[in-house]
Amino acid sequence: MIDQYRVKTGRGSGIAIAPNRANDPQFIVLLIGKVISVSLETVEIVEGLPALGAPGEKEGTEQA
Repeated sequence: MIDQYRVKTGRGSGIAIAPNRANDPQFIVLLIGKVISVSLETVEIVEGLPALGAPGEKEGTEQA
C-alpha cells in the first residue's frame, strides 16, 4: 500500500503524480490506521469461527 502512495513520474507524459492531498496532509496516516483496524477485526472474527471439522483438525486448537 505504501508503495502505491509515493510520488511517481508518468512514463509517457513525464508529469509528476503526487498522491498527497493538500487539504488533508494526514490522509496516508489515517488510511494505514484504518487498514490495521480492519485487519485486527478480521483476525478476531476468524478466530471466533467454529471449527470446520476437517480431517486432522482438533477442536479447540489453533491451526498455524
